[in-house]
Amino acid sequence: MCGVISIINLSSQPGQRQPEPIDTKKLQAGLEAMHHRGPDGKKYWLSPDGNVALGHARLAIIAVADGDQPLANEDETIRVVVNGELYDHQRLGRELTVRGHKIATSSDSEIALHLYEEHGIDFLKELRGEFALCLYDERKQRLLLARDRFGIKPLCYSVQNGKLYAASEAKALFAAGLPCAFDEESVFHTLNMQYTLSDRTLFQNIKQLPPGHFLLVEDGQIKIAGYFDLDYPLETSPTEENATLSRSLEQEYIEEFARLFEESVRLRLFADFPVVCHLSGGLDSASVLAMAAKNSSRPMNCFTVSFQEEGYDELPIAREMADLVQAELHTVQVSNLDIINNLEDACYLSEGLAVNGHLSAKHILNKTIHQAGFRVSLTGEGSDEVLAGYPHLRSDLLTGCGEEEKLKSLYAENPMSKGIMLASGASLSLKSVEQTLGFVPSFLKAKGTLGKKMTAVASPDFLSAFAQRDAYEDLLRHFDVDGQLTGRNRVHQSLYLWSKTALANYILRTLGDGVEMGQSLEGRLPFLDHKLFEFLRQLPLNMKIKGDTEKYILKQALEKHLTRTIYERHKHPFVAPPLSRFADQGARRLMQEKLSDPQFARLGFFDQNKLLNLLDNLETLDGEERAAVDPVLMTALSYLSLQRRFMTP
Repeated sequence: MCGVISIINLSSQPGQRQPEPIDTKKLQAGLEAMHHRGPDGKKYWLSPDGNVALGHARLAIIAVADGDQPLANEDETIRVVVNGELYDHQRLGRELTVRGHKIATSSDSEIALHLYEEHGIDFLKELRGEFALCLYDERKQRLLLARDRFGIKPLCYSVQNGKLYAASEAKALFAAGLPCAFDEESVFHTLNMQYTLSDRTLFQNIKQLPPGHFLLVEDGQIKIAGYFDLDYPLETSPTEENATLSRSLEQEYIEEFARLFEESVRLRLFADFPVVCHLSGGLDSASVLAMAAKNSSRPMNCFTVSFQEEGYDELPIAREMADLVQAELHTVQVSNLDIINNLEDACYLSEGLAVNGHLSAKHILNKTIHQAGFRVSLTGEGSDEVLAGYPHLRSDLLTGCGEEEKLKSLYAENPMSKGIMLASGASLSLKSVEQTLGFVPSFLKAKGTLGKKMTAVASPDFLSAFAQRDAYEDLLRHFDVDGQLTGRNRVHQSLYLWSKTALANYILRTLGDGVEMGQSLEGRLPFLDHKLFEFLRQLPLNMKIKGDTEKYILKQALEKHLTRTIYERHKHPFVAPPLSRFADQGARRLMQEKLSDPQFARLGFFDQNKLLNLLDNLETLDGEERAAVDPVLMTALSYLSLQRRFMTP
């Protein structure tokens, strides 16, 4: 797990000035800006003509002795730098050797070179893991950038001054000399629906390569294309997804899921260092821990965040699970003041926005794991996407089916999802979504209500520049509606849009890689193994949502490995106690100081007085209303944090 950077001079047109050769000092500055991603060494390769460079900041996890990058093939005509892990590499290496390739290192990344030699660009389909890579083929004068199927590993890029720059993080590009400013269009989108578009970042002229895509540079031309998409099955009849399965077929599905899931966990235990687990009180992380403990030769270590506030602290449930599998549990206490005091670092490292204190909490959690001497952690992220586990997906399933009482119960049972994943209050217009899809996914209804609250405290002057824009129309235009959404079950349509926005841009990038690699910690996600996903994608929905039971197949497959508490518990998202509801006077005063800062006023996106009035009047709101405005305050504080760390000289 590392940081990568690449720079290539693009061919100029006749009569135009040729780009300057690549400045290796700027390249090295970019690598140094990602020291947290690669504290074990920084190396680069520069082509003889000075027009192509590949750099690598290394966090040694596998092949400690011989895994330095960039790596080259046998005749040194192809070079690669990889961030991430490519699983099952030993078996693939043996097969490649039989076919005549010479494997020079024990690095998992090396198989990318030889698979590319055999398959060309299609080699990406052969890779199993989480990765972002930059590969240069000298014979074809081709630079290839690629990102894994779900977007677990980040990769951003920019074209400026006749060059294409790419890196794991935007801060590396800024250190390499590119200017830093907020992208106002992305700000507009985040104020309306929390997320940027799938190919954008928060920064001006810095784009991100979407998940499952590659970028190709040949003859000075740039081409971006996808090599993977979710491809949910067409719904051939209204009753198809709820057809009753025979007991034997259902058991067959459960056993195959159990096999694939255990294999996914086992592959991700491979490392030259001990592997630990993130553990909450939820089904997902508990399932990962259970399979890790089963397949580990030594007791597992796991780390759990503990909050003081009742209803948010999952420590007793996590402790019960750790005891069941004889794992050593480490507790990480997080207070309201901790959330505020760590927000700036968390936003800087993740290059993203927080809508809840869970970003600071995850930052503190990973920092504790790093300080304990660990480098690799297994997490449960992705389970709700591959297994349709979110309450908002059950809401989509129930909506329009005459199940009003069940819908009311669903909302009542999931108060922590309100305002973020379930709608709360008045909404922005979602007519464009209704017109395009024929319905509005429940999570977009939630983003509409959040957007209403957010734009209410935004600067009128800023919003006026986008008066004719519809953020939700922009969002849908970025996807292949006819090819990936039309004709699918509502739940699959919602899952598709959620996976391309919330999962890729927030859960994986901000809450995941950003604050994990910010502490030199490699996160591995067994639920997002593409072989496991491809099996689950084809299953009937009632193997995932069965009546009131979410993630049915997972519960059936793992029942004997889980505590009864976790097995019977409904989905409980990892959220911190909302500061708007629980912050004491000291924490509230600190928030007020930050939002009163003249530097915050200079952002130009928010109406400072409206935000301060919102903060002053929290006591007049009931508990749920106070919690619902927490994402507004956290987003504003996040923008201030990014302003301070990126834009302040």
